[in-house]
Amino acid sequence: MLSKAEALGEVVGKFPLLSQGPIRAVRAECCCGVSGEGWGRGKVRTGEENPQEESEKGNEGYPQFPDLTHMSRSCRVSHGIAGTLLGEMALCAKKRPPAPVPPWGAVPSEPLRPRTDRQTDRPSPAPTGIMTVPKEMPEKWARAGAPPSWSRKKPSWATEEERRARANDREYNERFQYASNCIKTSKYNILTFLPVNLFEQFQEVANTYFLFLLILQLIPQISSLSWFTTIVPLVLVLTITAVKDATDDYFRHKSDNQVNNRQSQVLINGILQQEQWMNVCVGDIIKLENNQFVAADLLLLSSSEPHGLCYIETAELDGETNMKVRQAIPVTSELGDISKLAKFDGEVICEPPNNKLDKFSGTLYWKENKFPLSNQNMLLRGCVLRNTEWCFGLVIFAGPDTKLMQNSGRTKFKRTSIDRLMNTLVLWIFGFLVCMGVILAIGNAIWEHEVGTRFQVYLPWDEAVDSAFFSGFLSFWSYIIILNTVVPISLYVSVEVIRLGHSYFINWDKKMFCMKKRTPAEARTTTLNEELGQVEYIFSDKTGTLTQNIMVFNKCSINGRSYGDVFDVLGHKAELGERPEPVNFSFNPLADKKFLFWDPTLLEAVKMGDPHTHEFFRLLSLCHTVMSEEKNEGELYYKAQSPDEGALVTAARNFGFVFRSRTPKTITVHEMGTAITYQLLAILDFNNIRKRMSVIVRNPEGKIRLYCKGADTILLDRLHHSTQELLNTTTDHLNEYAGEGLRTLVLAYKDLDEEYYEEWAERRLQASLAQDSREDRLASVYEEVESDMLLLGATAIEDKLQQGVPETIALLTLANIKIWVLTGDKQETAVNIGYSCKMLTDDMTEVFIVTGHTVLEVREELRKAREKMMDSSRTVGNGFTYQEKLSSSKLTSVLEAVAGEYALVINGHSLAHALEADMELEFLETACACKAVICCRVTPLQKAQVVELVKKYKKAVTLAIGDGANDVSMIKTAHIGVGISGQEGIQAVLASDYSFSQFKFLQRLLLVHGRWSYLRMCKFLCYFFYKNFAFTMVHFWFGFFCGFSAQTVYDQYFITLYNIVYTSLPVLAMGVFDQDVPEQRSMEYPKLYEPGQLNLLFNKREFFICIAQGIYTSVLMFFIPYGAFAEATRDDGTQLADYQSFAVTVATSLVIVVSVQIGLDTGYWTAINHFFIWGSLAVYFAILFAMHSNGLFDMFPNQFRFVGNAQNTLAQPTVWLTIVLTTVVCIMPVVAFRFLRLNLKPDLSDTVRYTQLVRKKQKAQHRCMRRVGRTGSRRSGYAFSHQEGFGELIMSGKNMRLSSLALSGFTTRSSSSWIESLRRKKSDSASSPSGGADKPLKG
Repeated sequence: MLSKAEALGEVVGKFPLLSQGPIRAVRAECCCGVSGEGWGRGKVRTGEENPQEESEKGNEGYPQFPDLTHMSRSCRVSHGIAGTLLGEMALCAKKRPPAPVPPWGAVPSEPLRPRTDRQTDRPSPAPTGIMTVPKEMPEKWARAGAPPSWSRKKPSWATEEERRARANDREYNERFQYASNCIKTSKYNILTFLPVNLFEQFQEVANTYFLFLLILQLIPQISSLSWFTTIVPLVLVLTITAVKDATDDYFRHKSDNQVNNRQSQVLINGILQQEQWMNVCVGDIIKLENNQFVAADLLLLSSSEPHGLCYIETAELDGETNMKVRQAIPVTSELGDISKLAKFDGEVICEPPNNKLDKFSGTLYWKENKFPLSNQNMLLRGCVLRNTEWCFGLVIFAGPDTKLMQNSGRTKFKRTSIDRLMNTLVLWIFGFLVCMGVILAIGNAIWEHEVGTRFQVYLPWDEAVDSAFFSGFLSFWSYIIILNTVVPISLYVSVEVIRLGHSYFINWDKKMFCMKKRTPAEARTTTLNEELGQVEYIFSDKTGTLTQNIMVFNKCSINGRSYGDVFDVLGHKAELGERPEPVNFSFNPLADKKFLFWDPTLLEAVKMGDPHTHEFFRLLSLCHTVMSEEKNEGELYYKAQSPDEGALVTAARNFGFVFRSRTPKTITVHEMGTAITYQLLAILDFNNIRKRMSVIVRNPEGKIRLYCKGADTILLDRLHHSTQELLNTTTDHLNEYAGEGLRTLVLAYKDLDEEYYEEWAERRLQASLAQDSREDRLASVYEEVESDMLLLGATAIEDKLQQGVPETIALLTLANIKIWVLTGDKQETAVNIGYSCKMLTDDMTEVFIVTGHTVLEVREELRKAREKMMDSSRTVGNGFTYQEKLSSSKLTSVLEAVAGEYALVINGHSLAHALEADMELEFLETACACKAVICCRVTPLQKAQVVELVKKYKKAVTLAIGDGANDVSMIKTAHIGVGISGQEGIQAVLASDYSFSQFKFLQRLLLVHGRWSYLRMCKFLCYFFYKNFAFTMVHFWFGFFCGFSAQTVYDQYFITLYNIVYTSLPVLAMGVFDQDVPEQRSMEYPKLYEPGQLNLLFNKREFFICIAQGIYTSVLMFFIPYGAFAEATRDDGTQLADYQSFAVTVATSLVIVVSVQIGLDTGYWTAINHFFIWGSLAVYFAILFAMHSNGLFDMFPNQFRFVGNAQNTLAQPTVWLTIVLTTVVCIMPVVAFRFLRLNLKPDLSDTVRYTQLVRKKQKAQHRCMRRVGRTGSRRSGYAFSHQEGFGELIMSGKNMRLSSLALSGFTTRSSSSWIESLRRKKSDSASSPSGGADKPLKG
């Protein structure tokens, strides 16, 4: 008999998660009618109890354990379960709404939350699970059988809503079944590789199809071919793929083992012990040393640096190599001693695992207090500890729960349009194969019924065949086997080989190699190369993609006066080449020698002690999050989290206000040579909603002042009304700066009295400690103090265009590619960049700007834009009418044929309305009718939505290009994603399909590599289908002459080797190396790109033409030798016709014809093409003679029985005349057709090739294009590039070690004359009588 305690242990011990907290007894009734008591946490409420009284009672007054000895074991278990459940449900029944309770053996989907003491709001020693009393106890819960123990693995349906981790308490943390720190990125092991890999490969329809054919070939009654004709190519393909997968997985295993077996120092039982990473658990305290990787997501507890600081490098997370700083909260920063850390028992309650790298929200409960935690207190897995001797951290997330692993989700698999078309065509071919099989099967049944019965003595049926109908049925499957080569398995292998070759060409292209950054172009995928030749829409980021993202302080406005322009003696602005020497900053030993400024009056104002100018640069030297490091005396290195901030602080440094150093509570600035230390009271951090940042400092005199800088649209509304006159002047300066393409910021300040600041600081502290809506509460407190400020002035920073951007956009536009710019910058800035890079021109008919704030306003603006375009079209006599209702299947709008050139500029708030379901088509139609589209102030999600909208309705190939993390969603959504390795890390590169370092390389990627890849793939597919139909259809015609007996024309070895030896290499050479025009002509004539956009080179029509040519060839291939052999004789007078001689003649004719055909299809001959084509012919004859030789007959007499047949057959002149006749008749129509088409209706590539030949004959020199700077209209613009979080980081004591910023850059201006020459060439070629008027030559 079990004691009471044993009964309790039996129940509770099976459920660790239910064995937490005080044990309470409750009455329950078993399903068998026996009543008893069980135990659980909490108490069942009847509605009469007072919750407050219950909380105060604790465990007092609970019933003693009942005697369960009279019950059976199953009842005891059942009662214990019921009691535990009811007790578990008690505590939160009033706090939370009812929710379904998970079944036994699973982790509750509700989070495990702390039960707090009402006086301290601190969690009690043990957590309480959250459950709700169901109306009816599920029957399976109360049945006699004991439930299974809790699984170590969390079930997939369980959603963790809250993470709890207690330091130095593994037993407690294990109850939550958190993931271990072992990671696994590999797919296979030694035992599972073969079955799993084969299962994955046979999920491909083609592989399954050939496996099905192999099974058919193993059935003797229906197979007229040996099994090796199918199994050899199938095994070859499966083996190649398996080796590739095994190699990839081997390296994944190797990487996993290397990571999992890294050593880490873990505090266990008060002693630091070496543990492998895989054995680290949530709640462990880990010691990290300098240059070590962070093993898991840690809460930083303490470090060797003052104030609990540590420095990390986050290159594996975000690609940024600059150091970042993290800081422990003050209460734990003193826990640097092992003995103190061993006694640390704080408990962290935080958000569940997620993939947000820049956010973390949690609370530490320790010593009757709670402390807010943020991302600045966290060290994430994948980071490297730098310049810090040691630090300690508490593991919060481990293994797959870490943010690094949460961000390593699978990228959506992308397929090309040719892939999708091939899948459709293969299904059609299979249907055609079935039809041929049915026809031949019916013929067999008829022949056996009418003729075959007469020859039963000589040709008896197999034992299993009892009727002509069944014979036809078997014949159907036999012909399916024989004719299956219309879809050879080698097709898929060849496609992958060609794509791999194209990828290597991109990687090896020296003209896409950036010498400055030592960065080559990289094809990060091999499946999308041909789609690079079909792009119709490009979606581009602006900053860092079109521009260099290197900021230079250019101009400023201080107290109503503008500085930065240089005037000549006549009062005109001096151009760059006419400017005098830059300002001399030699008076300042700490000046940055790379900094250039041209207006000496600003320096004079500083030297004369102008108070407004001093205050202006004082603000720039104080209001920032830059970190300073002085490696040598006087050598300052700034590390800024945005290029804008680096440029502003560097400008203040050169003008005598040098930011020297900082601590968590002070900032030291050298003002005109005098060191002044300001007390840093608060940093009001920047975010994308506030668009500003502020600092509150106390100067040495004790005066408190707030300094603020931010976007003009935000800051100008928060100024004191007394600054209205100055505001008007500064606004004019802002418009002037923005009109020159400069990024602008407004500067302001406000004095605070001591009493107000103390009261405000208290409210800020309370907001920072809030558990809910912490960010909103802080924003409200910040909003209050950032009001009624006094205007100081404005800054203007130049973000230079990348070299070659205007030329690239002009070329791509002439290639009929539409470019949309999606940027987070202000409208004026984006429009200005549009003019700078020639997307927008003064010659455009109109630029529509959509700025509506409501749905109705946006709809009306879009409607007016469409009406204007329609009106202008009617005036030129187009004469079509506008259809108000749009098609939702594939948008084909008459607006796309409007006369004139238009552009559309739309703001983010307007775009949000335009992307709604009831307006998206209107927006898309309006935008697609425009030559250029610029979307401003867009979020990363909106970027992806715009791309998805075009993909959905235009059915066009899209390409997205960007350089930052905010472009990742757009890059992944587009058909093709291109990442630029720039100033914003490598997140965009890691998410991309192709990457390089400069935007100008995009023209070469598309116009050369993309166009060639598309051309090669299309020619490869056309030829491949042609040669296999020509090969296979001969069996079909032969069936009518062999009694539909499923006899093959060719030798079975020829059938096996035809696609993998005789014809594989020539077509691969063409698919890898072929060109229609050289790369220079591809760039010179961008209109050559259009066939890919229109999908002209391989489509259903071209497919049927190839099939028709293949069938035509097969007819001649069979009937010409058949007719010739009917009456032909040998030299000795004997009959020439026999089965083997006929097979040799047809096979030889076939190999020669397809070799000549690929010679005609090849447009660019290399030594490799010659070697493969003529080498394949030589190999064919070598193998042919070898198989009919005495040597093989002696070794394998049963396999090679026809000794000397090839030699005897090919020795006959009649045979060679037949082969030549067959070749000529098959090839001459193709030659004649191509000759007529070239002369009567040449396409653009034909014209370009002809032009090239003429130029060679005349030895004319190609005229170079000049590049002249454009002087055109500008539009205003501003931007503020910054990130949230650095203010809190600095206030908590972060400093950074810096390297100098590169602040100089040079932009090559594009040439208006060059653009005009392209346009003239376009118009000249359109009017020239070249014979191809429907496809004018444009370059």
